[in-house]
Formats: sequence, C-alpha cells, structure tokens
Amino acid sequence: MSDNKIAVIGLGNTLRRDDGIGILVLESLRNSYRKQGIDYLNFGIASIDLLHRLQNYKKALLIDGINASLEPGEIKIFKLSEVVNILKKQITSSHEFNLKDVFILYKKLGLKTEVFIAGIQVQDVSFASGLTEKLKKSYDNIVEKVNNFIDKELLGK
Repeated sequence: MSDNKIAVIGLGNTLRRDDGIGILVLESLRNSYRKQGIDYLNFGIASIDLLHRLQNYKKALLIDGINASLEPGEIKIFKLSEVVNILKKQITSSHEFNLKDVFILYKKLGLKTEVFIAGIQVQDVSFASGLTEKLKKSYDNIVEKVNNFIDKELLGK
C-alpha cells in the first residue's frame, strides 16, 4: 500500500481535442490545488497497468472525458460500482479503454479500492489540439467541482 492512500488520475489524449480534458484538469489540480496525501497520476489513454496501480490506494478518482449525451462540459461524478446502472444509459469513455472495461477488470481482480469517476461530456475528439469553446468556457467550473469533490469525498473535509 502506498504511503499516499488516495490517487487522482487523469485519463485522455491531449492530441484529440476534448479527449484531453482529464489530463488538463489533473494538471490544474496538481498545480493549483495540490493536497498532501494525494498522488496525482497522468495515465494518458490508460492501460491495464491502471488497474494494477489502483490496488495501491484506498480511494481513487479517475478524471475522464465521456460520451453520455449530456451538454458539452457537463460533469457527472459517480462511483465505479455504479457504472452498471449508468452503462444502461450508454456512458462511455472517449477513448479505447472505456469505463465498462475498467469495471469488468476491477471486479475480476477483486480490487478493494473505492473508485470514483469524474466524467466530463466531450464535444469533439477529432485529432487536433486544444479544447472546444464549450469546454473552455466550462473548464474553471469543472476544476472547481472536482476539487470540491476531492475535499469532501476523498479527504472528508
């Protein structure tokens, strides 16, 4: 078990417009809202290694772009264990290693980590740099909501 029992993990690809939102939010949190006792990890487009790293933590928050038919820039924060109900509504990650895959492997490996997802609705994940205008306008609000969640739910403040 890591000395830091909480992980905040950014997922995404900054070369695919809004798909990079998880990485950008992670960087803002790391630079402006860094808290002791939290590991801030950039996992890019993720891999199976993500699940192996999760087992080192008591709690983890994954920040990722999603496609959930919400308004671009809208954020939903939920437990990974709730993904079964949410999957019926077709919420998926905006890249290859999606939330359903994470949940299935999490269950198979019997991980004990309490995992939360901060899913941010993307608008455009085409190959280009920079967020769309809608996500740029929502960005500060997204970072603040994630920071507040970390304080309240992960750190219990």
